[in-house]
Amino acid sequence: MALLEVVNLTRDFGGLRAVCEFETTFEGRELLGLIGPNGAGKTTVFNVVSGFYAPSAGQVCFQGKNTAGLKPHKVTALGVARTFQNIRLWFDLSVLDNIRVSQYYHLEYGLWDCFLRTERYKRREAAIERNAREILEALNLAEYALELPKNLPYGLQRRVEIARALSVKPKLLMLDEPAAGLSSADVDDLIKLVGWIHKEFGLAIWMIEHQMDVVMKLCTRIQVIDFGRTIAEGTPEEIQANPDVIKAYLGDDAI
Repeated sequence: MALLEVVNLTRDFGGLRAVCEFETTFEGRELLGLIGPNGAGKTTVFNVVSGFYAPSAGQVCFQGKNTAGLKPHKVTALGVARTFQNIRLWFDLSVLDNIRVSQYYHLEYGLWDCFLRTERYKRREAAIERNAREILEALNLAEYALELPKNLPYGLQRRVEIARALSVKPKLLMLDEPAAGLSSADVDDLIKLVGWIHKEFGLAIWMIEHQMDVVMKLCTRIQVIDFGRTIAEGTPEEIQANPDVIKAYLGDDAI
C-alpha cells in the first residue's frame, strides 16, 4: 500500500483550473520535490492534500484511506503535517505553547475533565508538555521555549514552524517553500535540518521550493508542474537537463 496516492487531482476556482489531473505516489520514506514557476499550482496541490480545499475531481488516498473532503485536523490525525509559505505561528504565544497547541486535535479528555482537573486531564497535559519539550530539544530550540516567536529571527521562526509540524508525529511532512525569506546562511542550516529530520524521524517529506540549490541537494525525485499540469518528473540530474522544464522557467529562447 502506498503511503500517499494522488490520482487525477483537479481543482477549479470558478472558471480557473489551478490543478489539472495531477498525480503522484509516495511508496515510503521518500524526499520528493514539487517545483514549477510562480502560479503553477503547487500550493493548491498541498492545500487539497492537507484538507484545506476539496478536490474538484480525482482522489487523494493516505495509507489507503480516501481523504478528499476531510477537514485539515482529520487529515493531520491520519499522519499528515505541513508548514506554510507564509509563516503561520501564534506570535503572541510562547514557542512552547505554539508546540503544545498543535497537539490539541486529539485531547483525549472532555470539558468536565478540564474544569475539574481530573487525572485524565493531568496525564494528557503532562504528555503534551513532555512531547513539546522533546521536540524543542531535538531541533535545538529548548532555550527559546518561553520566548515569543515574534521576537525571534526569521530563520528560528521557520524552525519553530517545522518543530510544530513534527510535534504531531506525522508520517508525511509537507514543507511549502521552507527557504522563502531566509538568508544564505539560514538556507544552509535548513538543508542540514531537513536532511537530518528525514533520516532521524524516518518519515516521508514532500517539499515545494523555489531555491533550486535546496531541491537539488535534498530531493531524490522531483516533479515539475506548469499551469496546473505535470510537465516532468525524475532525478535532479534529469530535471536540470529537461527542455520542457527549461522552457517553463526561462522561455522558448532558452532552448
